[in-house]
Amino acid sequence: MMSGWNPTQNGTDMVMPTTSKAGQLTGIIVSLLLVIGVVYAAFHLSNDLEGVSYPTALPFVLLGIALAIALGFEFVNGFHDTANAVATVIYTNSLPAHFAVVWSGIWNFLGVLASSGGVAFTVVSLLPVELILQVGSDAGFAMVFALLVAAILWNLATWYVGIPNSSSHTLIGSIIGVGLMNQLMAGPNGTSGVDWAQALNVLRSLLFSPVAGFLLAGLGMLLLRGLVKIPTLYKAPEGKQPPPWPIRALLVLTCTGVSFSHGSNDGQKGMGLIMLILIGTVPTAYALNHTVDGQKLIALHHSSLQTVQILDDLSAARHAPAVSLDAARNRVTAAIQKKKALSDTASALAALIKDVNAKLESRVALRDVPHDQAGNIRNDFYLISHALPFVEKTATLTPQQKSVFESFTAQANNATQFIPLWVKVCVALALGLGTMVGWRRIVVTVGERIGKEHLTYAQGAVAESVAMGLIQAADMYHLPVSTTHVLTSGVAGTMAANGSGLQAKTVRSLLMAWVLTLPASILLAGGLFWAFRSMFTG
Repeated sequence: MMSGWNPTQNGTDMVMPTTSKAGQLTGIIVSLLLVIGVVYAAFHLSNDLEGVSYPTALPFVLLGIALAIALGFEFVNGFHDTANAVATVIYTNSLPAHFAVVWSGIWNFLGVLASSGGVAFTVVSLLPVELILQVGSDAGFAMVFALLVAAILWNLATWYVGIPNSSSHTLIGSIIGVGLMNQLMAGPNGTSGVDWAQALNVLRSLLFSPVAGFLLAGLGMLLLRGLVKIPTLYKAPEGKQPPPWPIRALLVLTCTGVSFSHGSNDGQKGMGLIMLILIGTVPTAYALNHTVDGQKLIALHHSSLQTVQILDDLSAARHAPAVSLDAARNRVTAAIQKKKALSDTASALAALIKDVNAKLESRVALRDVPHDQAGNIRNDFYLISHALPFVEKTATLTPQQKSVFESFTAQANNATQFIPLWVKVCVALALGLGTMVGWRRIVVTVGERIGKEHLTYAQGAVAESVAMGLIQAADMYHLPVSTTHVLTSGVAGTMAANGSGLQAKTVRSLLMAWVLTLPASILLAGGLFWAFRSMFTG
């Protein structure tokens, strides 16, 4: 895995570290950690599934296959995105290659553990509402398999030719492809497709971040050259000689920051899909957040009563008819599909909230909800939290009423939007292993093929500092960004500011991957969704 490798730049050999005792020891340690992680995840998964039974073993077989594919997506993600984080420290000789990828993997792991999960559920919310509500159906499994297989295939194809492709763009494109095909296959039946408002918001963050990376890194490079007069900082590494310790510390620090930021943002995309898989196959264990205790349920109960009162007042003011519980779900679903509040949305929401509140009122904790009710309660919470903002937009509410809505939505989301620790551990391991296996091709591109001159210490530090800051900012707003595009555009920005020049062939390849990723993943995922759904439904 860490065999010798000799990339060249303008005829000068940059020799990467060959397999050594240190590298072999690192491999042993990583293998042990992998075994420990797998055992840990298997132990907690088996505990969660204790007492869960089905007439056949099919749900568990589907669970195993889907989890393997989802972790495969994160593994391939590691080929691309995490490899960018280690490119600068490897090419500047700040860290040996075998140590750099392990160091990056550790900080990716910590970033994943520290993540809030907000990005995960932002990505999931782009999917058609009826597929999310029926994720355990044939159509739901077709959706999950199409998303993951399409993303893996495109990532592998671009990795093979050494182009730093965006896993975020690939996944978003796959989601759009599934949504469009779902709408086409349903015909005029009111089925939802793509939530374009939400999709455009996500796409803006994906498109804006590389431009910001290029401009900020270029500006940062100009400022650094004007303020810091240390010639060594602006020279390319010579042979295997590491940089002076202050520069080396800066490069290691920025590599650490990008690795942590990547884990906290990019790792969440796979988490959201894994949670969909778990909810679809074993809803009794994962539909509701079992850590929500009695005290939180009491707060949810009071918040529910306040929200229902506001909704009843709005319905009375508009003379909207009462909606039965049986019709309420259909009416709220229709509002979400149409992306606006309908005349009876407020009364339908009130009926749903009353029903959920009645089912939870006597419970000590969410773990006490009967198995046959967990999936339905989770779906009702999903419908309520997504339709309530539409009512808020069309109604004239006081600040206090808005606060009640926000409090209830936050508590409802807490009941359903959670990520078990073992899922985070699995995703972190998959990302780290992907980096260690496939880092070389992407590192070559970042270190040698973007600029006409070799990457300098200053360029590596500036590009990674900008990438770290942009990814963290996106994480705060629960927006997915591409580590690959942010960092490679940052390197390009430093090259342009430094007058190093850009290699036209590489820039064309990067832009081509950037332009083609969305349409290619849309077509690939749409076609796979049609094929899987046709196959599953016979």
